[in-house]
Amino acid sequence: MTVLGCIADDFTGASDAASFLVKGGMSVRLVNGVPEREDGGEDDAQAIVVALKSRTQETEGAVRDSLAAAEYLLGKGARQIYFKYCSTFDSTPEGNIGPVADALMERLKAPCTVLCPALPVNGRTVRDGELMVNGVPLHQSPMKNHPLTPMWDCRIGELMRPQSRYGCRILRREELKGWSPDACGGEPFYLIPDYEREEDGAAIVDVFGDLPLLTGGSGLLEPLARRWTARLGTAGRIPESRTGGRAILLAGSCSKATLGQIAWYEGQGNPCLKLDPEAMLAGRQTVEEAWEFVESQGDQTPLVYSSDTPEKVREYQKLGRERVAQLLESSTAWLARTAAENGFARIICAGGETAGAVTKALGFSSYWIGESVAPGVPVMVPVENPRIRLILKSGNFGQEDFFGRALAMTEKRGED
Repeated sequence: MTVLGCIADDFTGASDAASFLVKGGMSVRLVNGVPEREDGGEDDAQAIVVALKSRTQETEGAVRDSLAAAEYLLGKGARQIYFKYCSTFDSTPEGNIGPVADALMERLKAPCTVLCPALPVNGRTVRDGELMVNGVPLHQSPMKNHPLTPMWDCRIGELMRPQSRYGCRILRREELKGWSPDACGGEPFYLIPDYEREEDGAAIVDVFGDLPLLTGGSGLLEPLARRWTARLGTAGRIPESRTGGRAILLAGSCSKATLGQIAWYEGQGNPCLKLDPEAMLAGRQTVEEAWEFVESQGDQTPLVYSSDTPEKVREYQKLGRERVAQLLESSTAWLARTAAENGFARIICAGGETAGAVTKALGFSSYWIGESVAPGVPVMVPVENPRIRLILKSGNFGQEDFFGRALAMTEKRGED
């Protein structure tokens, strides 16, 4: 029985959200976009997460798709909707968080709701309405110059001001216990509660957990799932993480975390191949040659990556930013699809844009969500092909030995 519906503004954000719902005890299914037809398995999922592409979509389309997702989820029995966006509040003055939240608040007739981008386990915290990344104000963090969603202020209320028709109020920790949603009245508004520690999430859910709409990063989702699981009186089933078959590792993120993970994997003596856009555009390297490299590794698991340092990325962009991005994403997607067609059962991918290209190439529309390799990075099992295990991570997520952990978690052992 589905009781909770979640709308995420991109795919890796959706898998991030789903992983915390599973950690909180719920059975979760993730669907890629709003299904155009009925698909199997909904009745067994306590929570359904819809992955949209609305983070950088034009605003009218983002609102339209988000409302369509809400109608789909309500039609499946959802009693509450959660709008999930990035824990770094990826946004510009023309961003979509405000317009989508406004539209959902109006559709669900919510008297108020919360803005909770915090995810303390990954260093994202909120105090006095200000969003920090590892203790640094958002607009001073390394993420301030994101090419699509530059982060120009750490004050959430100021980020919302040009986007939303409704006001924001800061709710400090000492005020939370005395607050009641009954105090919401008149025109809808947003509350920005302090959220610096894990226990803050549970306290926020205790106060606001019955609102028809909640919004934020994935930090609130584990305590929210625990609340629902307690009400339902049962925890959901999660799929087996292990499967037989070879694995392929793919990476396109240029984040510091992913670069460190690549260096760690290569340092263990594993086979690695770098896709060089300059060489590929000149015909000196082909994606077919990359596949030959993958196939030739026998029992070893190959890593194919296009990730590079900021300096090299700027150099490559002189060849044409869109041209290079399209080349690398399409090449990585082709490798993933070819691997699946040739019996590879484990596909592990690092990078949001890369993951989006890979999921599109694989063509699966629905996934059961399993245990997590790292916070926000679950094992996913396609409903259409339960043999496959897919792991997609946002660039900055995961430990240094992430690739090793992902392989160990999904490998079917002889005694299994």
